[in-house]
Parts: sequence; C-alpha cells; structure tokens
Amino acid sequence: MLRILCLALCSLLTGTRADPGALLRLGMDIMNQVQSAMDESHILEKMAAEAGKKQPGMKPIKGIANLKVKDVQLPVITLNFVPGVGIFQCVSTGVTITGKSFMGGNMEIIVALNITATNRLLWDEETGLPVFKSEGCEVILVNVKTNLPSNMLPKVVNKFLDSTLRKVLPGLMCPAIDAVLMYVNRKWTNLSDPVPVGQMGTIKYVLRSTPATTASYIQLDFSPVVQQQKGKTIKLADAREALAFPEGYAKGSSQLLLPATLLSAELALLQKSFHVNVQDTMIGELPPQTTETLAGFIPEVAVAYPKSKPLMTQIKIKKPPKVTMKTGKSLPHLHGTLEMFAARRRGKAPMSLFLLEVHLNLKVQYSVQENRLQMATSLDRLLSLSQKSSSIGNFNEKELTGFITSYLEEAYIPVVNDVLQVGLPLPDFLAMNYSLAELDIVENALMLDLKLG
Repeated sequence: MLRILCLALCSLLTGTRADPGALLRLGMDIMNQVQSAMDESHILEKMAAEAGKKQPGMKPIKGIANLKVKDVQLPVITLNFVPGVGIFQCVSTGVTITGKSFMGGNMEIIVALNITATNRLLWDEETGLPVFKSEGCEVILVNVKTNLPSNMLPKVVNKFLDSTLRKVLPGLMCPAIDAVLMYVNRKWTNLSDPVPVGQMGTIKYVLRSTPATTASYIQLDFSPVVQQQKGKTIKLADAREALAFPEGYAKGSSQLLLPATLLSAELALLQKSFHVNVQDTMIGELPPQTTETLAGFIPEVAVAYPKSKPLMTQIKIKKPPKVTMKTGKSLPHLHGTLEMFAARRRGKAPMSLFLLEVHLNLKVQYSVQENRLQMATSLDRLLSLSQKSSSIGNFNEKELTGFITSYLEEAYIPVVNDVLQVGLPLPDFLAMNYSLAELDIVENALMLDLKLG
C-alpha cells in the first residue's frame, strides 16, 4: 500500500513540474502600435476611396446631387484590455461629405463618428500563431455639421442620416477595423519560424496555448524548440520553479522573460563550436607556449623533453553548458577536458603530455544587437582541475592552476566570444525592435524590459 501511495505521489509531482518555456508580456505600450498599423497600411486612404464610390442600395436624396465623400480625418484610437477576451477598440474619426444642393450651391456635411469593436485574441491551431478577430463592430454618430441653410437642415439632414449614413457607414467603416487587424496579424507570421544560429541549428518560439488577457497586459507562453542542424532536438532541462515575471515593473509596460534553462539549451547548440585546437606558441601576454615554459610548473616535463618543444593544446567541452542565474549575476558553466601535446618532427603526430578534466565558469554581460541576444564572457573561476592521464608520470595538477587559468583567459575565452557573436534569436513579433530593451538578470532568468523609444 505504501509503495502504491509513493508511486501516485511521484506521478503527481512529475505531472506538475514547471515548464521552462519563455514568457512574453505585452502591455498597452506595445499594443498601441495599432495606431501605426493604421497609418502604415494606408487604410484611411482606402476607406475614403471606397466611401467615395457609389454604393449599392444608396437611394438618391431629394435636394442633394453629386454626393461623394471628400476625405476621412486622422483617427484617434483608444484601446482597452478586456480580461479573457482581447482588446476593446474605439476609433474616433470624421467624414466630410460633399454635394450640390437643389439651390445650386456647394453642400458640405462633416460627420464625427466613433467606430467601436472588440478584437478577440485567439490561437490559430493550424499555424500556431496568435490572431486578432473583430467582433461586434458599431458606428456611432457623434456630431453633424453642415453649411446648408438653416431652413433645410431638419428635413434634408435628418433624411440623409436616416436613409443613408446610419445604414451605409457601418459597411464603409467596419471593414477598416478588419483591414487593420489583418495588417497586425501579418506581423505575427514570423513568430514561430525556425531561426538559424550560425551553422549549428535553429531556434523557434512555439506558442503553447491561447494568449491570456488581463486588465493590464496580454501574456504569451512559449515552448521554445532548440534543434541541431541534423534534426535532433535539445531538450530543455526541467525548471525547479514555475517561470513568473518579477514584480516592480510599471503597469502597462512590456517584458520578455528568458529562463536560464533556455539559455543553457542555446549554448548546448553551440557546444561543438567551443572545441578548440591551439598551435600558436605566442598568445597574448602569455610566455612562449613550449615545454620549457611548462617545465617551470611541472619539473617532470624537463626530464621527458630536455630540448624545448612547441606546445599544442586541445580543449573539448564534454557536457552541455549550463547557465546559472542569480539576481544581478549570470554564470555559464563549462565541463570538459584540456589536453597538452608536445610537437614532434614533421610527419609525426604530436605526443600527448597529459589530459586534464576542467570545470570553469564564465562571467557574462548581455546585450542586444540586430534583435539577437549577445553574450560577452570573461573567465570567472577555474573551479576544478583533475588529472585523467599523463605520459610524463604523476604530478600535482594543482601546480598548474595559475598557468591554466592564464591560458584560458588569453587563448580560450576569445574563442568562446567569437563563437557567441552569432547571437541568440529573440521572438519576432509585431516588428518588435529590441535595441532599446533594458536587460536585467533576475532569479533563474534574463528579463528584457521592452521599450519603443
């Protein structure tokens, strides 16, 4: 009985493990781009052109001829989040209608109106993308001004409003909401596309479920897929705690939260690129890389090689890199081997002197360039150094700590930083420009506080 209870408890715990994922929170600062979408899509010009055409079902109005829409005023757009639904949108604009009165004079009617609609945020399961869909569009007449003589106003204008505007304007204006949403929806289309990371593989951000809308923001929950070039997927490690946004950010602002487990998987994608073979004898500020220099730390080398030989070094990362993150500090850990060789005469393979197992961690500074996360590293500590094999006899590898530390700083870290210049792709949505984002290292994650400038 106890065994059954234990198995049941274990299965429950396994089923509730935190998904590592990545979280995107979109506040009204980002969603207000609907205004720019309306400008960029030139929908106002299209609305005016469409409204100026003769519409089917429009009855001629007695006393007014050559009726047409002259222009549509620049709109004022107001957005509000609707919890569990999406966004309520109100577009305040105006339409100028012109024609000839029966008296022969020019007629002009300026109509102020509001177009309201609820933009429901859905998840298209076929494409895996978020999509806005307009519901319940209404056109509300706010004000009407005209240059018609006052004795004409009540009869002609009221007839015009009743028989034409109230019937025709929804058909003219509501498609504008749909057109703008189509334009916005197209800006999601690259979100789940695989993005190459050099020649090593791809990363894509897969939406896990329907975006959640609250009174302050829209939240998207991703399950990133990190895939090697040959098709093997790198599984993200299980997170110890559920990923959640830290408190203290301004209401209505937008953030992207990237967990340490995702950064670890992305570095694992580059693991083979961190393997190096160094044959240079002069490296930075280091002394000449020869057996003579090495003998100053390990006397056994001088016995085996009384005549100085050039050194060759091979470093391999044997385990997937792991990133740990505490508030204000991020440390990638590398576990691997360092093997040193003595060069021999031309045509002969170099002779292995010793093979060491090494564990080092790196300090890292994060930045964003061209919508990719950049990492610049420096050596934090050489955490462990142990001898695995040796052709020169047993020696105290601890005597090499200073030599190996300097070697890693001068010869290896620059190679790591060159590899990292490829950058790690960030989610591509709504034409987001990450260059102004403020980056903060929080507990187990990297936070990007998104800015539009």
